[in-house]
Amino acid sequence: MRPDAVMIFAAGFGTRMGALTATRPKPMIEVAGRPLIDHALALADEAGVRRIVANTHYLPDSLHAHLEGRALVSHEPEILETGGGLRTALPLLGEGPVYTLNSDAVWTGANPLAELAAGWREGMEALLLLLPSGAVNAARSDFVVDADGRLARAAGQAGHTYLGAQILRTDRLAGVAEAKFSLNLIWDRMIEAGTAFGLVHRGGWCDVGRPEGITAAEAMLGHV
Repeated sequence: MRPDAVMIFAAGFGTRMGALTATRPKPMIEVAGRPLIDHALALADEAGVRRIVANTHYLPDSLHAHLEGRALVSHEPEILETGGGLRTALPLLGEGPVYTLNSDAVWTGANPLAELAAGWREGMEALLLLLPSGAVNAARSDFVVDADGRLARAAGQAGHTYLGAQILRTDRLAGVAEAKFSLNLIWDRMIEAGTAFGLVHRGGWCDVGRPEGITAAEAMLGHV
């Protein structure tokens, strides 16, 4: 079943941005003339996703105002990390698999959510969008991918960088006792079960987690 809901992760503190996030949340930092959150919202709109949910925590007022009428908000009085945040937002997202999308990146080429939808198939619990480590702006080696597309942890090997976009079945979230937890815990269980897969993005990607990421992202987008 193709997802009809997306969770945009937008609750982080943005501490690596330094002074840029002293008075605003990171998703409101502008890249190429518009806030980062708008880049994420545009991808969801272009992919035809019916329900858009964003979580918030740090300095949320401006982000809440910006999202009004455009996305549902799952506010976290205490930050819950990716796993806890996603589980808390499930009443807004509905049943079935969901897209998740980090709000601190920009993309070129194919729409990442549309790519994931085209690659999603029976037997998958997770489908993560990747680039080969060493590609432009993709330095980390998070996963290795076998001939069938199944994921394993890179564990020091050259592999692929996770780009912060995926389709995920959410059933396993209920089995975690902690309120605050990372989706890495869920991925590891899916990897062990052989149900976590990877797909290589057909285009460019740039993480905007640090101030220098703004310049790199705007250069990738051809913004002068």
